[in-house]
Amino acid sequence: MDGEKKYSMVQLNFIDRYMSRSIKRLLRKKIAVICILTLISIYTCGIFAEWISPYGYTDQDYTAILQAPNADHWAGTDRTGRDMLTRTLWGVQNTLILTIVAMLTGGIIIGVTLGLISGYLGGKIDALIMRVGEIFASFPDILLVIILAATLRPRILDAARWLEDNTVLEGLVRTGIVDYFVVSFALVAFGWVGMARLVRGQILALRENDYIDAARAIGASTNRILFIHLLPNCISIIVVTVSMGMGALTGTEIILSWLGLGIQPPRPSLGTMLLSAGNIGALRDTPWELLVPGLAAFIMVVAWNLLGDALSDALNPKTR
Repeated sequence: MDGEKKYSMVQLNFIDRYMSRSIKRLLRKKIAVICILTLISIYTCGIFAEWISPYGYTDQDYTAILQAPNADHWAGTDRTGRDMLTRTLWGVQNTLILTIVAMLTGGIIIGVTLGLISGYLGGKIDALIMRVGEIFASFPDILLVIILAATLRPRILDAARWLEDNTVLEGLVRTGIVDYFVVSFALVAFGWVGMARLVRGQILALRENDYIDAARAIGASTNRILFIHLLPNCISIIVVTVSMGMGALTGTEIILSWLGLGIQPPRPSLGTMLLSAGNIGALRDTPWELLVPGLAAFIMVVAWNLLGDALSDALNPKTR
């Protein structure tokens, strides 16, 4: 075991140096730095929306209905006198929470773990995991998410109301926890397939290397081989996939809300804001209703995808 530990330390040191060089290459790319700073700025504003904005997302000012951007309302107001900038920031916060939860649970925890197991163990386990993944992948992603959200929400909503009536728990429906759970589950359901396939492909090649045979020969456990010897060698592809996937999840969450299957009022979401202003009349007379949430959604999706491209170049050892 001493030999294995020494080898593990050498491997981890090599990966640490590789990641350091990759980060330096990434920071030399102006587009990557701009995307990182943009995402940090917009998500920070969303997280601290309650403290940044002087208004609440449900505050209505009937003397300032459909008011153009001005000193009091920097992004204007909507049809009920609510501040558009405040509601956009809260919509960004909702999108951030949902996409992070979906990526951590579906893409990273479930997807990476199943990919490691499937690629390393092979056989019937590999066949079972991949066939289940193919069933999910046979549906268009957005269609599967819509089906899950539409069918689960009424049942979970009834369960939450039953808990409120029969237990000391209160406010489950009012606080929007049901909506968060439904949307997160729907996003997780399809978010693991692509990651699992990519990791499996990497593991199928890596498991044939001599150092894996050496680890088995000295008695290394399966968990140690998976998470110490194999997983670090997949970090680059995981990081790039996460970045690209965050952009896709952001777009999917906004579409769900636009279809009325995401976060429900009174909590604001970018999708419902786009829906309420999604007509020619609004674009002609009150364009800020559409442009403000639309610009926030566009920036997040584009920034994540451009960052993914930059990460792919930075983490590729063949690039300079």
